[in-house]
Amino acid sequence: MAQISEQNTKKDAQEHSAPPHSTPVSADVSGPAGSAVGGSALPAHLQHLTDRARGYVEAASSANTRRAYASDWKHFAAWCRRQSLSPLPPDPHVVGLYITACATGGASGTASKDKKPNSVSTIERRLSSLSWNYAQRGVPLDRKDRTIATVLAGIRNTHAAPPRQKEALLPEDLIGMLETLDKASLRGLRDRAMLLIGFAGGLRRSEITGLDLGRDQSEDGRGWIAFFDKGVLVTLRGKTGWREVEIGRGSSEATCPVSGVETWIKFAKLAKGPLFRRVTGKGKNVGPDRLNDQEVARLVKRAALDAGVRGDLSEADREKLFGGHSLRAGLASSAEVDERYVQKQLGHASADMTRKYQRRRDRFRVNLTKAAGL
Repeated sequence: MAQISEQNTKKDAQEHSAPPHSTPVSADVSGPAGSAVGGSALPAHLQHLTDRARGYVEAASSANTRRAYASDWKHFAAWCRRQSLSPLPPDPHVVGLYITACATGGASGTASKDKKPNSVSTIERRLSSLSWNYAQRGVPLDRKDRTIATVLAGIRNTHAAPPRQKEALLPEDLIGMLETLDKASLRGLRDRAMLLIGFAGGLRRSEITGLDLGRDQSEDGRGWIAFFDKGVLVTLRGKTGWREVEIGRGSSEATCPVSGVETWIKFAKLAKGPLFRRVTGKGKNVGPDRLNDQEVARLVKRAALDAGVRGDLSEADREKLFGGHSLRAGLASSAEVDERYVQKQLGHASADMTRKYQRRRDRFRVNLTKAAGL
């Protein structure tokens, strides 16, 4: 790696035709008609297929994933520029140096006092992003190359730490959060419905905001709802296919997720398209645009702070505790039913994953010490 700077200086002169650092990934995957794709020029009459192919490329991953991939590539390319290195073609030595810089806090380019090392999970995500970006450009990165694999193994052994889980919001916490919302405003009705259906369904934030009022109503929808006498059926499209989540009616009107959603739909005058939308005009109008999933995390944080949840901690510490996953963890920790029902509701493939969400479970219910006779 010591000779990497000299080697890449020579490469830069040879690779002047390589795509620039800011080249969009989509442009490399499916360029406009008449451009060279796969070594041959596409005729103009294939333009519609090119456009459709680009749409399928985008549909292969979620919007959040694509944003993360683009952000990580930009971060890597900026680091390469500062080091007088070239990001293309893929060089395991360059990638090995980059993840080392990420682990030591030298990859961001900020002032020395502000440098903050990336966590192991962030470094692994950045590496996955680079692999994806290189694959889309037709120049795969060999992640198993010893220069990358050995450095990454050393980073894991040195810096790996248990994941920081979001605090579970228990029913009494959620009820307090609902009380902080303005029941007389459209925004308050929307936020109430999101909190209730997110908790009762054990939904991820992207699953909450991706819902439509019915099937096949929008191109960016990730699922839809259907009302029944006893509850609402939520159909979701996930990474492994479609799944259904049954959400029953609550024991009271104030805490019923089905009633909350029905009330929001009624007063927002929704008939088709996204279920949860932006409220505009000082809270008096409902726009057509789907709500961003990050708004769910912001809502959970804000409502938890306003309700005084975990008031024994400072506001800064409390804000770090809560997020969109607090709703899923809250359901898993509160529902006193057979574990397999919670596992199905959360869409987990294994019971072990479900147990990670159960903050209240008795970890010592099975005592092998006593069972062994001690």
